[in-house]
Amino acid sequence: MARVLSSDEAKSAITRIQEIINGGLADQIQALDGQGQLLSDPNNWDGPLAEQFRGSTWPETKSALEKAKTELDELQQQLQKIAQDIFTAGGGA
Repeated sequence: MARVLSSDEAKSAITRIQEIINGGLADQIQALDGQGQLLSDPNNWDGPLAEQFRGSTWPETKSALEKAKTELDELQQQLQKIAQDIFTAGGGA
């Protein structure tokens, strides 16, 4: 039989991670995207470094931000399941 443990520290860690995600981390990622879009517009910023930013730096960064957002959404779903499992196991009194 598998061991089931749900310490107070585990429950607190789940809550803290959810608070961080819900407390603005996803919003900050969205804000970064908006600023990157502004810098990618040659009407706002142009020149050799701006071209490098538009051509490689920003597309790579935007992709990483989108991946981070997706992974945060998945983490949030997993945390909800973990919290429910802890409650079901008797640790959620």
